[in-house]
Amino acid sequence: MRRVAIAGAGMTPFAEHFGLGIKELVPMAVSEMAAHVDKGLDRADIEAAWFGELTTTDGFPSGILADTCGLLDIPVTRVENACATGNDAVRNATYAVGSGVVDVALVVGADKVRESSARGTFWEWAGLTRDMAWDYPLGLVAPANFALHVARYLHESPATREHLAMVAVKNHKHAVPNTKAQLRYEITLQQALDAPIVVAPFGLYDCTPQSDGAAALLLVAEDVVDRYTDRPVWVRGVGLGLDRVMHQHKKDMTTFPPTVKASRAAYSMAGLGPEDIDVAEVHDCFTGVELISYEDLGFVEKFEAYTLIENGTTAVGGSKPVNPSGGLKAKGHPPGATGVAQCVELFEQLRGQAANQVDGARNALAHNIGGPTAVSAVTVLSSEKG
Repeated sequence: MRRVAIAGAGMTPFAEHFGLGIKELVPMAVSEMAAHVDKGLDRADIEAAWFGELTTTDGFPSGILADTCGLLDIPVTRVENACATGNDAVRNATYAVGSGVVDVALVVGADKVRESSARGTFWEWAGLTRDMAWDYPLGLVAPANFALHVARYLHESPATREHLAMVAVKNHKHAVPNTKAQLRYEITLQQALDAPIVVAPFGLYDCTPQSDGAAALLLVAEDVVDRYTDRPVWVRGVGLGLDRVMHQHKKDMTTFPPTVKASRAAYSMAGLGPEDIDVAEVHDCFTGVELISYEDLGFVEKFEAYTLIENGTTAVGGSKPVNPSGGLKAKGHPPGATGVAQCVELFEQLRGQAANQVDGARNALAHNIGGPTAVSAVTVLSSEKG
């Protein structure tokens, strides 16, 4: 398998884009990506595209990407894999470039969650993202779904609601310098603890906002990378993991087995381990999910995630910064775009250009989980070819 590099990255702000449709957001992200390719990009070089999209109902997604970006002569494949959609699109494009099928591939992720949910009732929109046979009839939409896991985790581990609040405070602070983030303001620990309860144990500040946005990456083979940049970021490893969907079939509610499987696959492919990761963008759709993911990704032993947030280890300036962009919690979460946008952030981190830069970052990890808690994707990036 050939080595694969990211040669360009761009994204729109994540926000409530009521004035923009997906047909505007997608070309905005692609144009910004193209503008940030160091040596320039002729769009005729792009041989194939992968489009991660989850909830938008504006017609035919692959056709929208081809039409709005002037890419009518290449194959465009839509990827949909719950909240792992964006990172799975990166994975699929990596395999295509690495295998030699194409030399230059475009990866785009986009969603219009605010517009989709505003069209009908909340339940109509929720039906697009939940298991209609089990979760939906019982009202297990995303907050309730993840709350089952986190409530059990708080019961079995030393972690408390205060530790969840610490995650929210950290990620809001990280988002402040990020001009692409949706919630660019700090909160206090007390504000997080006193916020209205959405579903126990989650208060309002434990939950990610609904977001619109798009992100884009240019993946190229090592054979041609010099045409585009002298500072590539290498895709060192990708992984995808699955688990059972229904909660009564899950053996342990305090862990997400898909994350364990996906991270092991990505680490193995990269030739790196969790101890080598300098910065990570971790799926914090709810604050407790970030804590559990510290353990599933191998950053800390079982039930010791609370020590990382207590000690400032996962804050910028700590030894293992997590979500310097603000994460899903404060940067925002348009599901199809999220994993691609995480890689945009880490591309900038590994080139020393991030809004909230982690000093000396060489190896990075992007992680998503969803579906509900049944699928996870992990991507390991590096400034070193390996």
